[in-house]
Amino acid sequence: MNKAKYSLMIKKEALRLGFMSCGISKADFLEVEAPRLEKWLNQNMHGQMQYMENHFDKRLDPRLLVEGAKSVVSLTLNYYPQEQQREDTFKISKYAYGEDYHFVIKDKLKDLLAFIQDNIGEVDGRVFVDSAPVLDKAWAAKSGLGWIGKNNNLISRQSGSFFFIAELILDLELDADGITTDHCGTCTKCIDACPTNAIEQPYIVNGSKCISYLTIELKDAIPDEFQGEIDDWMFGCDVCQDVCPWNRFAKPHSEPRFSPKEELINYNKQEWKELTRELFNGIYKKSAVKRTKYEGLMRNIDFLSR
Repeated sequence: MNKAKYSLMIKKEALRLGFMSCGISKADFLEVEAPRLEKWLNQNMHGQMQYMENHFDKRLDPRLLVEGAKSVVSLTLNYYPQEQQREDTFKISKYAYGEDYHFVIKDKLKDLLAFIQDNIGEVDGRVFVDSAPVLDKAWAAKSGLGWIGKNNNLISRQSGSFFFIAELILDLELDADGITTDHCGTCTKCIDACPTNAIEQPYIVNGSKCISYLTIELKDAIPDEFQGEIDDWMFGCDVCQDVCPWNRFAKPHSEPRFSPKEELINYNKQEWKELTRELFNGIYKKSAVKRTKYEGLMRNIDFLSR
């Protein structure tokens, strides 16, 4: 009785805090994902993302992250923007338009955890936002929030894929939700549209060829083989999401902290080329773009301008 009651309480509060959806799964070993992750790493599809090799066991078992863990609460937060960049410019992935999502989501997660502790009692748990060894998409799929598509993004029939994923891992037993079915069907739009052919097979993405990797994670020079293939993306890439038919259901977010700076929307290519460090720090204050730093962004712009 309490499991059902607590599960419903948590989901209602998550929606009140602005999350788009909330699902629950049992904290257990990810048996299906384990061999897939191992194979992906062995084939060096993670490129220079060495952190993907670390904490292999913890990525697959949340009980190693939170002692006595019984439930994984997965949450999604919409970031689809109302207004988008002008077309004739260097492009930034939509998720980075506003304030760094790590800050925004962690604030909401901490509020949710406090609510659980205040209303249910002594519950131990941790909040996770894309910065710890947790397979976000796998847990969200297990929680029924969508299916992992051919482009390796979590996709929802109701809202598409322009959303962040986060988790609460708790030592509280809750009612687990069932998984949903795959609705990609015979569609190959994401595979056909990828400028660098990073989606080498349905459901298998070679991270080292992905534009997001090349413009953010890669610290060395972008290899010449990608000259003319990066499609004016200077930070991240949205191509496989933009062409996904399920994103016709994406609706603009209502999170003020994700609102973009005017320069980000309106700058043309020449203005980006002339970007100074001072302007970079102003436009991207508290932004996810700071991850690539000023030097990294200018490296990308120089590469695109050759």
